[in-house]
Amino acid sequence: MRMMGVRLPLISLGQTSLAALEELGRMGIFFAVAMRQIFARPWELRLILQQIRFVGARSVVVIAVAGAFVGMVVALQFYDTLVRFGSVSMLGSAVGLSLVRELGPVLTALIIIGRAGSATCAEIGIMRTDNQIDALECMAVDPYRYLLFPRFIAFLVAVPLLTAIFNVIGIFGGWFVGVAIFKVSQGAYFQSMADTVLVSDLSMGVTKSIVFSVLIVWICTGKGFLMHLNQGMVFGAEGVSRVTTDAVVVASISILFADYIISALML
Repeated sequence: MRMMGVRLPLISLGQTSLAALEELGRMGIFFAVAMRQIFARPWELRLILQQIRFVGARSVVVIAVAGAFVGMVVALQFYDTLVRFGSVSMLGSAVGLSLVRELGPVLTALIIIGRAGSATCAEIGIMRTDNQIDALECMAVDPYRYLLFPRFIAFLVAVPLLTAIFNVIGIFGGWFVGVAIFKVSQGAYFQSMADTVLVSDLSMGVTKSIVFSVLIVWICTGKGFLMHLNQGMVFGAEGVSRVTTDAVVVASISILFADYIISALML
């Protein structure tokens, strides 16, 4: 009985590991096939623009509001710290570096996962459960080209632009708290930011936003498109809700993991 008690957890662990490796392999093949569509011509510009409107234009308001309040909170916290050391003139530097290098890309990606990534996963999952993707294949329509490639391009274009909007509005949110409320010198706020935020900091933020966009669209579309291959998957509304929740969780953790890796490599 003791050996059986030891063996069963090991078997369960092995099965879980094999299932995870199998899913990772499927996702890798899925990503390679989807990205191969970049070299196929012509592109469906109408479909790409529709997805850019969904991912980008419809997210501007929530990104702007989040950026403003995050910038205000960051300025508030840094002001309380810097005033103790007599370095209030460095408030702009602290706000700019924290937004451009870290908070802007990460928070924008997490917001996009919740707003556009989850909707994309649910939409494709519903198409899979309703056999709409199978119907496209029966009509000789490539689902990778028709459904997935426009979404890949849309996320690659929209997420870096939304990150830039987040950063700009966050900087002015910090300006409102630091200059308008706490009466920090406006010249010192922007000059310290200009002196310390370098091209390397901007390139780190851009690199993160691009990598995050790839992770978001890859995980969210792949989870929905391949949901029928998951062992024990329940189809219908329950199955779509499960796979969407799984996509949001995995994408969010992947963003945080990738953020650390990129930061460590580009310091």
